[in-house]
Parts: sequence; C-alpha cells; structure tokens
Amino acid sequence: MANELAERTTLRSPLGRVRGLGSSQSGVHHWWLMRVTSVALLPLSVWLVFALAGLAGASHAEALAFIGRPFNAVLLLAFLAAAFHHTAYGVQVIIEDYVRAEWGRIGGILAVKGLCVLLWLAASLAVLRIALLRPPAAL
Repeated sequence: MANELAERTTLRSPLGRVRGLGSSQSGVHHWWLMRVTSVALLPLSVWLVFALAGLAGASHAEALAFIGRPFNAVLLLAFLAAAFHHTAYGVQVIIEDYVRAEWGRIGGILAVKGLCVLLWLAASLAVLRIALLRPPAAL
C-alpha cells in the first residue's frame, strides 16, 4: 500500500522510471565550479586590465619583461586557467540546454572542451616559455 502511494506521488513519469532517468547529481558540481571560477576571475580580470593599461605604449622587450616577472607570470597563468575553465563550462551548459540531438550535444561538448584545453595549453606554454627561458631583464 505504501509503495503504491509512493509511486502515485512521484514526479517522474513511468517512462522516466523505466529508463532510469532522473537527477544525475552533477548539477551542484557544475554550479560550484562556475561560482568559484567567477570569483577567481574578478580580481584576476581587474589585475589584467590595469596591467595591460600599464603596458600601453610599451615596447616588445618591456612586455616580455613584464610577463617574465614571476608574480605576473603566476597571475597570468591563474587567469588563463580560470578563464578557459569558466568558458568551457559555460558553453557546455549552453550546448546542454539548446542542442536537441544527443550526438550534437556530445560532439559539441567534446569540441568545446578540446578547443579550450588546446588554447589553454598553447597560452600557458607561451607564458611559461617567456617566464622560464627568457633571461631576467634589468629593472
């Protein structure tokens, strides 16, 4: 009797129960990751805007010296990691919400994540190359 009552008061359809479809319990993880990367990007973006404004009119050598300073390189790497991670998750949510075909969702998410990883790797390796392989310039 109690089982019948529980089955009648559930919000899942009979087809949903048969397929085992329901909450995947991954929404909270995505939600927290978006909030954490957003909070991390706030001060990093402010720093980057002021840093780029300070580099206005700087020569190529001065820009390389700026990136080569350890503090700036670490902040730039943190910005790149947070920005690409935030972008990948944000576009993934858009794809999950608006792409109807399962193959389109999976392909789109894989393409976005792959592109973000490749761009993050390229940008991070460029910063590391400048920071680690470039001799320190005189201040």
